[in-house]
Amino acid sequence: MPRKCPTVADLRALKGKRQLTMLRIFTLDEAAAAEEAGIDIVSAPIELVAHPRYREVAPGLFSMTGVDHREAGTRDDYLRFSLKALMAGADAIYCSGGLGTVKFLADEHVPVVGHVGLVPSRATWTGGFKAVGKTADAAYALYEECLAYEAAGAFAVEIEVVPDAVATEISRRLPGLLLWSMGSGAGCDVQYLFAMDILGDHKDHMPRHSKVYRNFAAEYERLQRERVAAFSEFRRDVETGAFPEDRYLVKMDEAELAAFRARLP
Repeated sequence: MPRKCPTVADLRALKGKRQLTMLRIFTLDEAAAAEEAGIDIVSAPIELVAHPRYREVAPGLFSMTGVDHREAGTRDDYLRFSLKALMAGADAIYCSGGLGTVKFLADEHVPVVGHVGLVPSRATWTGGFKAVGKTADAAYALYEECLAYEAAGAFAVEIEVVPDAVATEISRRLPGLLLWSMGSGAGCDVQYLFAMDILGDHKDHMPRHSKVYRNFAAEYERLQRERVAAFSEFRRDVETGAFPEDRYLVKMDEAELAAFRARLP
């Protein structure tokens, strides 16, 4: 029996009761695997969430999508995107824009997720791609930012690469705001990783907070070698006449063939 997709109210009701799991996914295969594995929440591109087969393979995944605020345009554009995404099947909208934009969306009843700590699209303001909140002042600023997100109407924030003790203290004090941890510890409500990191799906720098469970990169390399070998064998078979063999061809009755040939000039 298919799982029922949780609502925002369902997720809020689980705060402090158990840790939820979240993945960043990019393909239908990953969505189907997340569904079968019992993952709770995913972040996915709008093209995936809007795919005609998405809810067929992932009926139980609470699915967030979004658009980078640097590409979104005006607040009206952001709202237009958000409403279309919700109509296409998304459950929530990630917003990397300012608090005014978050409030603008939330006032239209869009379930909004904000982002604090290491925010890639705003990393220049926090010193680049590094941990945020390691001093008392920086940690308190994070707390105030989370308070502001809650006041603006966000129901959750992704909290990325923040000391776990800081994230835990913030989460304890904000019963109405869900904290989705990426590298910020188990004191939050959700543990969030990229599927490509879990699968070892790339050769780039692996974030410190990510755990690799499989080595897909090595498997892809093996498959690529097998692909080249198969293509090479095909080329050699064509050059030597070994392909195509009779079993791959369509034959006709000899009498019909003779009649056809007789009619040719």
